Parts: sequence; structure tokens; C-alpha cells
Amino acid sequence: MTEAATASFSIVVPTIGRESLYRLLSALEAENGPPPDAVILVDDRPGGPELRVDSSLAVTVLRSGGRGPAAARNTGWRATRTRWVCFVDDDVVPQPGWLAALAADLRGADASGAAGTQAVIEVPVTQGRRATDDEKRTQRLADARWITADMAYRRDVLVAVGGFDERFPRAYREDSDIALRITVEGNAIVQGARRSTHPVAKATLMSSVRAQIGNRDNALMRRKFGRRWRSEVGEGRGRLPAHTATSAAAAVALLGAVTGRRRAAAGGAAAWAALTLEFAARRWFAGPRTVGEAGRMLLTSALIPPVAVYHRLRGEWAFRNARRDPPLAVLLDRDDTIIRDGPYLNDPAGVEPMPGAIDALSRLRDRGMLLAVVTNQSGVAKGLITDDQLTAVNARVDAELGPFDSWQICVHDNDDGCACRKPAPGMVQAAAEALGVDPARCVMIGDTGGDVNAALSARADAVLVPTERTLPEEVSEARRRARVAATIEDAVELILRDAR
Repeated sequence: MTEAATASFSIVVPTIGRESLYRLLSALEAENGPPPDAVILVDDRPGGPELRVDSSLAVTVLRSGGRGPAAARNTGWRATRTRWVCFVDDDVVPQPGWLAALAADLRGADASGAAGTQAVIEVPVTQGRRATDDEKRTQRLADARWITADMAYRRDVLVAVGGFDERFPRAYREDSDIALRITVEGNAIVQGARRSTHPVAKATLMSSVRAQIGNRDNALMRRKFGRRWRSEVGEGRGRLPAHTATSAAAAVALLGAVTGRRRAAAGGAAAWAALTLEFAARRWFAGPRTVGEAGRMLLTSALIPPVAVYHRLRGEWAFRNARRDPPLAVLLDRDDTIIRDGPYLNDPAGVEPMPGAIDALSRLRDRGMLLAVVTNQSGVAKGLITDDQLTAVNARVDAELGPFDSWQICVHDNDDGCACRKPAPGMVQAAAEALGVDPARCVMIGDTGGDVNAALSARADAVLVPTERTLPEEVSEARRRARVAATIEDAVELILRDAR
């Protein structure tokens, strides 16, 4: 592969509009290396004014609706078409020569057949004193095996694994998760030479307590990868067993006091105090060792164990039936699935949503599902609908039920021998490619056996929603090879259940 081809890359920056974003862009503008094909800024604020950026770079601003960094990164990379996608956090500062070093890293990764290349992440340290507990949490990024603060992946690999798992709503485990999914498929992530500086996060009194919400994400990691997931991402055992013991001791003390069992209460209280003091002392001796830090460590060490256990139990319950590879996109037939079928509909005024379709599609969008319409429109080939009429009808469908992320339309007739008309898989494959999703992570909802067969031929899943015109044998076949739902709302419920 030539140097020019290897230098083809895009930069994706998820952002919540922090001032550090403009520092990042200024650093990139000052670089003399090969420019990126595109810089995609993904505004992940739930609302507010549009993010305005004045930059000499080829910047595009997208919005992801406040669904977290995993969703923001997915929105960004799916809008690219380059071989490589480099993810950079909005608070990272690329060091001088970063673009040239990135191009060299990508050439090296291509030469070795690697799927990704990790930057060297440097975290500033305060000279003259030990790092605080909160500072250490950020400093661990410098030694993490995989950190998406500055990570480049091949786009085809992102498609193959389905991108970032949006069930991780925080910037905590989504980077380890995607890297583990990539490497377990036999791909390599290599260490690059480019360098970025990651600032130390601002801390408050309860920062370490709030950070325990990450235990919910750990439950999903365990569900997906088994009990040894920590060692596979390069981490130790963690403190959850100790936190569980501390919380259990507190529960025994409280229960003993309530029921009048003094010996049990005293024993539980003693065990709780010993475990809490050990935890506080361990943290204090590793830090600045000031009086103020001692009080902070004692307070937070008492609060962390029950909070950590609570979030872990919450996660275990939420992800008790979680699938490793949930569906990412829903493909929808048009006529008699999302709108009533008017034979060879050529008038936008005839567009009428199917009962429940608007609410069902809203539920899918709220979950972050990608949506595409996949429809046969042979009326064009028959001369019963003009291209302009079809465009106008579909525009009305988009206005009433959209927006949709992709439209795939076959205007051929039965005897034209095309590869797109359902039950052929062409449109399903084209929709998956347009969405940046492997067909196996797509689900087709339709009302005919052709919809089901097109999906299954493309390796997608399918749900049949029969109407009066659906043939009995199509329903029987769908029950055997796919799934059948009474309404579009029921079909969506099945899909969302799979996406938990």
C-alpha cells in the first residue's frame, strides 16, 4: 500500500462543547503533516445551540443526541469513508508532529496488517508531591492497554464488530470493550509513536464515590466476556470482593442492631470498621498524606463499598439477558409495514402511517437504532409511477415517519433480473453498507415472504408482520426461519428485547 493511500484517514472527535475542543483544533491546524480527509466533530449535548467552529480544517459537525461517547463515536465514524478513523477526545492535546507521526503509525499498521494503532498517552504529574486518589485515576490512562482518547481503527474492522457498544453510556469501558472484541477476532492493535497529552480531570470531594457507577459497566463486560475479562483487558482483580465484604459486614451490624442481637451487631461493626480503615489507610499512604486528605479518604472509603456494590447489582440485573452482539439497525419495508399500501401510490396525499408505526419508530430512534427503508417500487418500471412522483411520496413518508438514515429503492419489475428487488438480498446489503453495519447486525421488518427471504439471504434477521394480503405459507415459513409479530409495535418490542 502506498504512502498516499495509507495517509487517507478521518479524525472523529466526540465533544460536549468544552473550551478544550478549540485548543485541540488549534493544535491540529498548526500541524505540518498530511491533513485528514475530514474532521468530524460530534456534538453529544442533548440540545442547545448548534456548535459553531471556524477552522481551516475540513470540519463537519454532527449531533448524537446526548447518548454518550460510544454513540457519538459511532455517529462520527459511520459518516466517514476513509480506510482509517482516528478517534481523539476533545480534551486531548496532540503533541507537535502528531499528524506526521499518525501517518507513519498508519503506514506501519497497514504493513503489519493491524486493525488499530494506539497513541502514547501522557498525563501530567504534579512535581513535589504524591498524586491524589483522583489524579491517579486519570494517570492510569497512560498505562492502559487500550484507550480511545487517541486511537485509530480501520473502518472495515469497525463495521465488522459493529462499532462501539452504546450500552456503555459513559467514557469508562466502551474503549476496552471494542478493543477486546476486535482482538478476540484475531486482529492486532499495535502501539504507535504519536503522542498526546491528556489533562488530569478536575476532582471534587465525592469524585471517587461517583466514579463507582462504572461498576454497572463492569457487569456488562462480565456478561459479554466471562469472569476473566479483567485479565484480558490488562487489569487486576479489582476491589469489588473487598467492597462486597465491607458492605456485608455493615449489613450484619445494622441487622443485628435492629433485631437486638448485640453480638452480631458488634461483630459486624468491628469487621466493617477494620475493612473501612484498611481501605482508607491504603489510599492515604499512597497519596499526599495530609490531614485534609486523611479526612477525605476516611469519608469516601466508608461510602465507596456500598455504592460500588449497589451499581454492580444494578448492572447485573439490567444486563442479565444481554447479548454479546445485539442488533444495531432496523430495515423497514414501506408499503403495509410503515404506511398503508395504496396500489402504485403516486400521490403524497395518500401517505397514511400504519397504526402504531410512528410510536414504534420513535422507540427505535430513542434506543439509538439506525433505520433504513428497503422497498420494491415496480410501478416505475410498469410506467404507473414517475420518478418525480416516487420521490414526492417518499419525501412525505420521511416527513411523516422519518428521518431515516438510508433509503434503498428498487424500481425494477419482476422479470428485469436485477439483484436488488426483494427477495434478492441486494437492497438489504446496500442498506447495511450505507449504515456502516454488518448485515448480521440488522433486522428486517416486513409483511411478505420476500422481505423475510431478502433479509435471511443477506445474513440479517427478520420479523414478519402479516397483513390480510400476507400468504398463509409465508407466515408458516417465517415462523420456521425467522419470527412473526402481530403488529409493528410487537416487532419493535422483540428487537428492543434483543438489544438490551
